[in-house]
Amino acid sequence: MLTPERHRAILNLLKEKNVVKIQELVDVTNTSESTIRRDLSQLEEEKFLKRIHGGAARLQGKLLEPSMSEKSTKNLQQKRKIAQYAAGLVEKGDCIYLDAGSTIIEMIPFLPIDDIVVVTNGLMHVNALLERNIRTFLIGGFAKPKTGAIIGRGAIASLEHYRFDKCFMGVNGIHPLSGYTTPDQEEAMIKQLAISISREVYVLADQTKFSEIAFAKIADIHQADIITNELDIDNKEQYMSKTTIKVVTS
Repeated sequence: MLTPERHRAILNLLKEKNVVKIQELVDVTNTSESTIRRDLSQLEEEKFLKRIHGGAARLQGKLLEPSMSEKSTKNLQQKRKIAQYAAGLVEKGDCIYLDAGSTIIEMIPFLPIDDIVVVTNGLMHVNALLERNIRTFLIGGFAKPKTGAIIGRGAIASLEHYRFDKCFMGVNGIHPLSGYTTPDQEEAMIKQLAISISREVYVLADQTKFSEIAFAKIADIHQADIITNELDIDNKEQYMSKTTIKVVTS
């Protein structure tokens, strides 16, 4: 089977199944494992798929954005492990920014409550913060119905008045070349600003976000440290050479 034919076969199988194993591709194309690995590397470089341990996965749509309720129930245990570790980085006297992400909201039960200030654009975060008597500021702006994120010109104007010790950010995609991305351009602008006015920046993301590229760029990968639950991907050295990655395993 010629290379273009193998590539079409791989992509067609991915459309049907979303995730395929290397052995399945070997069987379908009647070729060697080493050849399939080279094919997957080439297709990933061309942004047709993302490699995962032992196979490949279909890339999500660049404009795809699940609702907050959809995101909050996905990979919940992994998100809580990541969030607990991230909350442990918050120190007495810190002013922190909590982005409106579904992993970020899981930090709130673990935050220290003495002498910290939280600023957020997450409408869904506010009740949980107030229940713990954490001093909280909600920036102004337009509330996105789907995710409860505050965005727009009012949000930017409000956020410009603050400076943070630490910023905790959610993203939809992490890529060694394309950086951190999200489907919404206006939300990307809020994230960009929060990063620029923070002393330390942390992206909280489970493994499914790696190699994904959404529509709007937030920042280059070196501009934040990454906290994740796993990094069981074939090209992890590309990520680790560009930024600090903490893998939370317990």
